[in-house]
Amino acid sequence: MNNFYTNLENELHKLDEQHLFREMKIVHGALTEWVEIKEKKLLNLSSNNYLGIADHPMLKRAAIQAIQQSGCSATSARLIVGNYELYDQVERDLARFKNTEAALIFNSGYAANVGIVTALVGRGDIIISDKINHASIIDGARLSGAEFLRYKHKDMADLERCLQKAEGYSCKLIVTDSVFSMDGDLAPLPAIVELKEKYGAVLMIDEAHGSGVFGENGRGLADFYGVSDRVEINMGTLGKAFGCSGAYVAGRKVLIDYLSNKARSFIFTTGLPPAVVASVQAAIQVMQLENWRQKDVLAKASWVREELDKAGFNLLNSESQIIPILVGDIEATLEFSSRLFDVNILAVAIRPPTVPPKAARLRLSIMATHSSEDLAWAVEQIKLIGRELGII
Repeated sequence: MNNFYTNLENELHKLDEQHLFREMKIVHGALTEWVEIKEKKLLNLSSNNYLGIADHPMLKRAAIQAIQQSGCSATSARLIVGNYELYDQVERDLARFKNTEAALIFNSGYAANVGIVTALVGRGDIIISDKINHASIIDGARLSGAEFLRYKHKDMADLERCLQKAEGYSCKLIVTDSVFSMDGDLAPLPAIVELKEKYGAVLMIDEAHGSGVFGENGRGLADFYGVSDRVEINMGTLGKAFGCSGAYVAGRKVLIDYLSNKARSFIFTTGLPPAVVASVQAAIQVMQLENWRQKDVLAKASWVREELDKAGFNLLNSESQIIPILVGDIEATLEFSSRLFDVNILAVAIRPPTVPPKAARLRLSIMATHSSEDLAWAVEQIKLIGRELGII
């Protein structure tokens, strides 16, 4: 038994030596555009609260009312007794929001991707995934038992090569993020759809960072490109632009019925608390009533990108509210983040294994509620410190 703990300590020591040991910071107050950490008030450039509605009065009122009416827990899996009428209502709302026949709520984005992929494919099938898809997609693919191919990031020639190799498999499942979480670029969904149809494949998209931001009233990148009706499996999360928690999958009713009977991460877990589900319902309403938020976050992100690009930072190919500043070296990235913290800017360093080796970066996340003045000040601080550290 002593060796067990010694081995853990040794692994942690290795992480520390490589500057890869991570600790959770305690945040005080709501995760709005300004946060408090270690008694410092910081401009928050690291949250996924893209529309700035996690602290919205409508969401809070809905959550409080749900607690008063239904308590704090679903108390069981939804297929047993943990399925309030509210859950069905919100799934119908999500289906309308996504213009699909039906939707199903999962407890997290990770649970959704692992559950969906492992339910839909197995031995005799093949999964074809963008190389930098989210870890939950990769883990789902590995657990499924299906053959697993990865194509070069957004490389349609390589995707076609993989599809040609996939001939003879029972089900060919293409999976891609819509907005890539660490690079901030967009999947070429129209081209992927064309190849999917050419080779008789099925397409699943992860709209974790697209839902709420792109498309009409935030319906997602597939809506933005006009290909929603050609995507079989449309998954998204509820803890980012929605400002809540959990995830969903939307599609035809037969797909949703199948997943509610086959997706183990849905079947074998207690449902989300009623307060969370009620806040999702309110978030859908807010996104449609206050669609200026979607326009503002994209406009503000575009301005920040333009200013940082002109200054000489490597922003990869960001096209969204996610703006990476590529540094490469882990120590230099940590120093950059620390210096920004000192001047009251929260820009968290992203290190392996979240990103590839030698690709450490700051990941800036823009919110609709950031003021133009705060963003202009932050850009000047980022440029100043970037020059001092030799990053630009």
